[in-house]
Amino acid sequence: MNRLAIINGRLADPAGGAVAEGVILIEGDSIVAAGAADVPADAERIDAAGLVVAPGLIDLGVFRTDKPAFHFGGITRAALMPDQSAPLDDPGLIREATRGGKPDFWVHPIAAATRGLEGREMAEIGMMQIAGAKAVGTGRQWIADSGVMMRVLSYAAGLGLTVIAHAEDGGIAGKAVATTGETATRLGLAAAPACAEAMAIARDLALVRHTGASIHFRLVSTKAGFDLIRAAKAEGLKVSCGISPAYLFLSDLAVTDFRTFARLSPPLRSEDDRQACLQAVADGTVDVITSSHDPRGPEDKRLPFADASPGMAGAETLLALSFNLVRDGHVTMNRLMALLCANPARILGVPAGAFTPGSAADIIFIDPDAPWQVDSGKMAAAAGNTPFDRLPVQGRVRKIMKGGQFL
Repeated sequence: MNRLAIINGRLADPAGGAVAEGVILIEGDSIVAAGAADVPADAERIDAAGLVVAPGLIDLGVFRTDKPAFHFGGITRAALMPDQSAPLDDPGLIREATRGGKPDFWVHPIAAATRGLEGREMAEIGMMQIAGAKAVGTGRQWIADSGVMMRVLSYAAGLGLTVIAHAEDGGIAGKAVATTGETATRLGLAAAPACAEAMAIARDLALVRHTGASIHFRLVSTKAGFDLIRAAKAEGLKVSCGISPAYLFLSDLAVTDFRTFARLSPPLRSEDDRQACLQAVADGTVDVITSSHDPRGPEDKRLPFADASPGMAGAETLLALSFNLVRDGHVTMNRLMALLCANPARILGVPAGAFTPGSAADIIFIDPDAPWQVDSGKMAAAAGNTPFDRLPVQGRVRKIMKGGQFL
């Protein structure tokens, strides 16, 4: 079996306290030791040359697989949302999706909770789990029928699957494209109050309390939402939540001038809610940072704001933007890697995202100080619809290893 030793690297271990120099030993496609380990005489040495060595990023909830963008951003595993041209509500579609990234990255499909993602009839979740689904998702929709949602949670709990939920009450949000406030009023946009998020979270937490299921709210973006999740965690409920960099670094002011690249789902929030998002990352309420990668071309974005499709290309900016949280003192480097790697792996139930023995040898080599500028016209993604266009950032992935092999 091939034996490798990564030396002279600074290990960003999600389970560690601080970045420290160390060695990573690999046999085949798995990590066997990390830290202060002796290098076997027969191991091939790989010199990290002082770069930060971290587990490959695990992006929990992308809407499209995108090899160039994933490689640029250091993403080695992606959980694919069920919102596809043919919703992932059938075992055959799940099996096909699992093969979509080979041999360049791992794809972990999220099974549609209901047929056609219509929120009415539960899909064949058990069969899709056998076919390779690693979680169950409501997609970019809220299941309005509480009875259906209760059955989804109960069934997923019996299978040991986490339900990944969209936190936005559809009855309140309706066809709104913005958050109620000064910006939406000035622009004349259809808007909904931010409480749509807390209403959805409160309902689903009540059902989790009844069923004992595990739930992950893919994107939470309001203070009221985070307050509910903090209380649920203190109660001992099996709840986690995620966020994307857009809600950490942009407020609803970003849609000024009808900038459709900032048309997202859920919509961008007020500055007060943005500050609450940063606090939720710092105090541990947030478990996952995801890119929500959804590259969309001119046919979807070069439209009147209300007609444009929501979503942003986020895979290649995920790491660099997230590094701002470290520089601003909100989290440590190792805590950031828990948000980007270890916690998503735990929710999906895959042996990756960490340096513990037996973890997959999916590893990235990072220059955290390398400067570059986001350029929507030159992005590696399938489309360059980023609200961070022209923003100077720092942090580049220099090498990627998947299963012990460099890509």
